[in-house]
Amino acid sequence: MLKIGLLLLILPILVLMGVYFMELSDVRECLLVQEGHWDYRSGVCRETAQPFVPWIDRHPWLVNGGMLTSVAGVVLCMVGLYVKRR
Repeated sequence: MLKIGLLLLILPILVLMGVYFMELSDVRECLLVQEGHWDYRSGVCRETAQPFVPWIDRHPWLVNGGMLTSVAGVVLCMVGLYVKRR
């Protein structure tokens, strides 16, 4: 149970960071290489300035689901450390 808990604790963090940094790479390419403005809603580079939209507004299920999965992992880790091995 401890191994499953650790997996549920760490895996969502790695997935969230991976998705976030993939998008950040696209944003930086738009700003630095193409010299445009990133449209956060549609995920494309545009010529005109676009409003900033927070990541949690664009991907609420991914963020909240990852946090809930991490909390479940913490609970499983606590149970795994509390229960005696047979």
